[in-house]
Amino acid sequence: QVQLVESGGGLVQAGGWLRLSCAASGIIARINTMGWFRQAPGNQRELVAAITSGGRTNYADSVKGRFTIFRDNAKNTVYLQMNSLKPEDTAVYYCNRVVVHNDYWGQGTQVTVSS
Repeated sequence: QVQLVESGGGLVQAGGWLRLSCAASGIIARINTMGWFRQAPGNQRELVAAITSGGRTNYADSVKGRFTIFRDNAKNTVYLQMNSLKPEDTAVYYCNRVVVHNDYWGQGTQVTVSS
């Protein structure tokens, strides 16, 4: 059974940083393309960063140069380092496989960036 537990969110001032963690079980992060998604109130969930099984990374234009996705294979954990945070980064952040459809989503972690 898939379980994804996101953590590390919080309240931070603009320009600050946070590191999000996603502990995975029931799937092996290193053999899947894993991504970090976010959903702000009134908006659709969007993919902001992804890492392939080969370690290749991709980012949404809105976070490129500020966010870094990486994983620890031994811990089966995916991380999102977020620097130079902006108020528009405020959202609930989720991790998941990057596939056409996911039946399961974790509870997410709230990130709030104050101006």
